[in-house]
Amino acid sequence: MKLLGLLPVILSMLALGAHFYRAGHLLLAGGALLALGLLCLRRPLAARLMQGLLAAGAVEWFITAGQLVMFRQSQGLPWLRLALILGLVALCTLLSALVFRTPTLKNHFNLDKD
Repeated sequence: MKLLGLLPVILSMLALGAHFYRAGHLLLAGGALLALGLLCLRRPLAARLMQGLLAAGAVEWFITAGQLVMFRQSQGLPWLRLALILGLVALCTLLSALVFRTPTLKNHFNLDKD
């Protein structure tokens, strides 16, 4: 059950890792994958760090979307579908930080005492 609850977080971090890898930022790609190790720690700090990383990842997706939209507009290419897709990816990444508010994960990460 906990794994199912953490699935949005895992998928978001894997997508960020793939994004960084494709951009040639191998250290950031590796960091995104290594950050998944935080999910193995049953500490409030681990959950809070993951939430911060997901928020930063959402900002990265919004910045990337803005850059790609501007590029496509300057080339006279269609851009609306790109903006919608990357906007939804950013939103999903940001919303995946909310899974730590579920009772199961609050208990798992001892967030009630936080």
